[in-house]
Amino acid sequence: MREGAEAVWADSLVTLYRARYLPMVRLAFLMTGSNELAEEIVQDAFIRLRDRTGVADLASYLRATVVNACRDHHRRAGAQSRALLRLAPVEESVDAVDELHDTLARLPVRQRTVIVLRYYEGLSEAEIAGLLGCRAGTVKSLAHRGLATLRGVVER
Repeated sequence: MREGAEAVWADSLVTLYRARYLPMVRLAFLMTGSNELAEEIVQDAFIRLRDRTGVADLASYLRATVVNACRDHHRRAGAQSRALLRLAPVEESVDAVDELHDTLARLPVRQRTVIVLRYYEGLSEAEIAGLLGCRAGTVKSLAHRGLATLRGVVER
């Protein structure tokens, strides 16, 4: 599928890129907290998707690739990034939206992933469970704990 030095991109992939690039960057940003990293993850996901032939649902495969890349990033970053997020001070004068975003960033990775997939992407518990490789009950539990933390911020 190469002509010279340039790769040939299928029309379906170009259409998907135009429709889903920004939403996928937003998804990755919500999961990682870094716009630069989010853009890199999504670009890499599209490159991986280009090399996949026979994928029936390109959009679902793309989302799974982005979510898994974000999870891999957190695995590599490990305890160091979680410790830094917990130590970051929250100013009292910060807008509620910024404070909510900061709180979302401080949630444990799995809780944040479930919250973002459920309420940003609109996936069902079963879809999230399939994507994360866990049971639907685990998704419910993670969502419940994550929402409880977020409610605590809203109630302040």
